[in-house]
Amino acid sequence: MSDLSEIYNFLPLSDRVATAGQPTEAQFAEVARQGYEVVVNLALPTSDHALPDEKSIVEGLGMAYIAIPVLWENPTQEDLDQFFQVMEAHQGRKVLVHCAANMRVSAFMYLYQRLQAGMDEATAQRNLHKIWQPNELWQAFMARSLTHYGL
Repeated sequence: MSDLSEIYNFLPLSDRVATAGQPTEAQFAEVARQGYEVVVNLALPTSDHALPDEKSIVEGLGMAYIAIPVLWENPTQEDLDQFFQVMEAHQGRKVLVHCAANMRVSAFMYLYQRLQAGMDEATAQRNLHKIWQPNELWQAFMARSLTHYGL
């Protein structure tokens, strides 16, 4: 495989940040070949298609691995704060952020783009809607987060 677009819901947001659903082991090898240095996983270890040994696979390919397991039914401000810290700590590095289907990730990236990167609403929302239209629970979480950060 030589094309990251084969990863479920793969969406490059810049030359340094891409988002996706769950990659396979072979797809992680391609992620490494494409120069990604950090993998951030927002899915639970019990999520659909989760790789039980994902941390060792990713680290074995020379990439850093960070897990922030976000409950689908209960994303928290603490999860988002930790995500912001991880993204800030790895600015300037090539980062792949994934979950099971790129739905958690696209919501977190929308908030990161709006609150940390200063992106305008229309552009951030366009990126989000390439993946999904958030349900009521996630819309409420996103609204609370925007208010929490004073936007």
